[in-house]
Amino acid sequence: MEDYRINTNYAKALFLLASEQGVVDDVANDMRLVNDVCSENRELNLIFKNPVVKVNKKINIVTDLFEARICKTSLMFLLFVVRKNRSVNLRGISDAFVEMYRKSKNIILTEVVSASEIDSQSLQLITQLVSDFTGKQVEIETSVNNKMMGGFKMEFDNNMYDASIDAKLSKLRKEF
Repeated sequence: MEDYRINTNYAKALFLLASEQGVVDDVANDMRLVNDVCSENRELNLIFKNPVVKVNKKINIVTDLFEARICKTSLMFLLFVVRKNRSVNLRGISDAFVEMYRKSKNIILTEVVSASEIDSQSLQLITQLVSDFTGKQVEIETSVNNKMMGGFKMEFDNNMYDASIDAKLSKLRKEF
């Protein structure tokens, strides 16, 4: 079972270790990869949650998945987490680490949901506007929602801007 405190404590330990070794940027990229793999692979999560699967088998799986793709510090940390029977927490730990990394580098995550793909010029404009508003560097995650009629929704730093056609139509309905 995932636990916020466990995720945060392990992430802090990894952040301190990576800082000491001067590989924080590399480890942050590795944790993004771990998060993506854990998010996209349902079977992997089931294996991590299954107490019947032996720790050695989980270690072999993590090694096979990540050994060639991440730095030694990240791999040793992942193996440590698995040995401590916390493999179910890998996604939460990687999330917590990336969040700590963003805070340390003064980066704000901006999530943009649109009706269609956003061109690079529009993304640059959004990045500039959010950066000017917050005074921080901006990291953008985009997604497409085919159910939207048009426009976009943007969320950053507990702020939400809804420029979707759906929202504008809803507003017009309320006025009439």
